[in-house]
Amino acid sequence: MYKRIILFIDLTVTLSFMMNANRFNQLNGGNDMPNHNTIYKQEADKYHSMISKQQPLLPKVEELINLEGLDILDLGAGSGRFTLELASKAISIVALDNSEAMLNVAANRLKQAGWNHWRTITADHRSLPLDDHCVDLIIAGWTICYLTNADVPDALDNLRHIMEEMKRVLRPNGTILIFETMGTGEEQPNPPEFLKDYYAALVQDYGFNHKWIRTDYTFETIEQAEQLTRFFFGEAMAERVVEHNWTHLPECAGMWWLQV
Repeated sequence: MYKRIILFIDLTVTLSFMMNANRFNQLNGGNDMPNHNTIYKQEADKYHSMISKQQPLLPKVEELINLEGLDILDLGAGSGRFTLELASKAISIVALDNSEAMLNVAANRLKQAGWNHWRTITADHRSLPLDDHCVDLIIAGWTICYLTNADVPDALDNLRHIMEEMKRVLRPNGTILIFETMGTGEEQPNPPEFLKDYYAALVQDYGFNHKWIRTDYTFETIEQAEQLTRFFFGEAMAERVVEHNWTHLPECAGMWWLQV
């Protein structure tokens, strides 16, 4: 049996990949979105505090894929949310992201957990510093959208390049699994307009299967919920949190998967 590697993508947004803030405003109902590029470079720890309030996603992955005993490359690892979940199952993990600051958070968390079967790489979606046919699974979480949304020039060309790279590094029968937003503060899927062409291309042009799931946040207090949602989602979302007294913030996400 050949050695298998998961390429696990949760690539967090960075300078080259920053989605236009106005589009995030459309999604969340405001015009005051924080600068995510600054957050990812300068406030990675606080960002991790927020995403740690999401429910674990590993069970959703395991519904589709047997992860036991695999070598993992977490491409776009961000602060290591998924990397840490997968560490107990992996033979090895490479955490890859375009944000060095985020990878530093991931590396510290991996060290604290006592894992030593990992390394980090800073790289771009469209140019993966990996050998051909070296991985078995690619998971891209809330990341490809930053290069393929309607405000990005040549968005669908970017998608094509990303797909070519992912397929290049996959072994035969490898799998790509993509997570993207279907609406924060939503109990049913409500995908933003500026991502619909990208989502349609995944299914129509690349043959992905698709379903949606809930990825809610659970905060300890309403004060914490207000603070962290304002930090990342902006004033409008924070006002909704206060208005509804939400310590449980609903969110929907899409899952797209394809065996290559």
